Amino acid sequence: MRNDTRLSRMLHVLIHMDRHEARATSETIAQMLGTNPVVVRRTLGLLKEKGYVRSEKGHQGGWTLGKPLSEITLLDIHNALGTPSIFAIGLSTDHPQCLVEQAVNAALSDAFDQAQALLLARLGDVTLAQLAEDFDERCRLAPAP
Repeated sequence: MRNDTRLSRMLHVLIHMDRHEARATSETIAQMLGTNPVVVRRTLGLLKEKGYVRSEKGHQGGWTLGKPLSEITLLDIHNALGTPSIFAIGLSTDHPQCLVEQAVNAALSDAFDQAQALLLARLGDVTLAQLAEDFDERCRLAPAP
């Protein structure tokens, strides 16, 4: 099963957008991510609907931030992407009348719910500005090439 990497990829893109003054084209972003410009436009379109990015058409067009990084949390981007499932682990529902299956699913559901609530709360506590500050610190500490 493939991991859904849209959240981490979009966070990456947004921080790059913040660090570069020029608009980023879908083609440039696609090349950076190793994907297709149509995929970039479709995904950034979800963020545009929430006001996190803006787009301009034409010769000087491209994508820019719609809000400062300090006003965007990881949870905001997660939600804008359609709140994909946090966990790939699923419950077995082959035998809903089986009492063992019921007990197993009840325990797993409770654990999943608690873990998801904790993760979503943490995503809501972290802004993109904090990620950008971490990036800046890593650049400062990185050895010169």
